[in-house]
Amino acid sequence: MKAVNATPAPRRILRRGEVTMRTGLSNTTIHREIQAGRFPKPVALGRRAVGWFEHEVDAWLEARAGGRDA
Repeated sequence: MKAVNATPAPRRILRRGEVTMRTGLSNTTIHREIQAGRFPKPVALGRRAVGWFEHEVDAWLEARAGGRDA
């Protein structure tokens, strides 16, 4: 039997351009949704750079798709 690797998968960071492409939302809408608590908060990557965890954006998209079928 093979040993199971307990190391979690690395978390991928998406930059704003990729988030807008994946979601179809504009920068303004993303900012508005963050302020309203309806979109994942970004992670500070530097003084002027932010990104989003890919799994959080994916979960947000899945939740939106789930609401479509309700």
